[in-house]
Amino acid sequence: MSQSTVSFEARSVPMALEAGSRRIGLTMKIVGTLAGVIVVFALLVIGVVYHLTVRALRAQVDQRALTIATIMSDAAAGHVIARNALELNSVVAKSALLEGVAYAYIQDNKGEVLAQSPAALPPEVREPVAAEGRRQPAQQELTLRGKTVYETRVPILGGQVGTAHVAIWGDGVQEQIRRALLPLIGIIIALTAAGGMLSILLARCIIRPILRLTHVADRISLGDLDMPIGVEASDEIGDLAKSLGRMRASLKAAMVRLSQNRSVPAAPRGGERKNAPIAT
Repeated sequence: MSQSTVSFEARSVPMALEAGSRRIGLTMKIVGTLAGVIVVFALLVIGVVYHLTVRALRAQVDQRALTIATIMSDAAAGHVIARNALELNSVVAKSALLEGVAYAYIQDNKGEVLAQSPAALPPEVREPVAAEGRRQPAQQELTLRGKTVYETRVPILGGQVGTAHVAIWGDGVQEQIRRALLPLIGIIIALTAAGGMLSILLARCIIRPILRLTHVADRISLGDLDMPIGVEASDEIGDLAKSLGRMRASLKAAMVRLSQNRSVPAAPRGGERKNAPIAT
């Protein structure tokens, strides 16, 4: 093995390693960028869907509580005026037995609780309502035994005789949110995984011609001017391949001219004559 061959192999090994490191780095950059964009987009979609779902389900819960409270208010109006405790407890108990209802009670215009279900409610739940607050329906979020409840208040006879209160457990709302979001989150995760795979394939398609051109440039720099380019494209990478091909052709022509000039002996300079011996 000649010294030039050994030198060529010794120089090509680190260049191959360097090309491999560049390949990993550039591939990871492209895949990481595309995967990051996909993940951020997926998180934004999940956030928006979660917000809209919570609003829609909360609106449904509030509307259901408002309907129950309105029915209870209409049914209890006459009994509140007559102070018929037995009928009031019956109306309240029927409302409290509905699915998802945490409690129900009826308050008169002085803040006294006339009927309630269940029988024991914490004092903070049964706070009296101000006179101006009894005239319009209202909704609020409270905590009952460490759990969230959504309470709806409806005036009885325009608030003149009292108010009807119905609360819905917040756990039911969260369960509905989970049921609605879990399939959607599964679809988004599947699409994200598919996008990650597509990003890897796309990165390989982009990297492959660049690696080829890098390898060709390395071989040309080591003196291999017969190395084919092997890249044909109609984009910027194709333009780079054409430029590299022109550079290779120019170097090859320059090397041919240089070798021809070295093979031709130098002609004697004009006007120079050999010194002839002087006749004696």
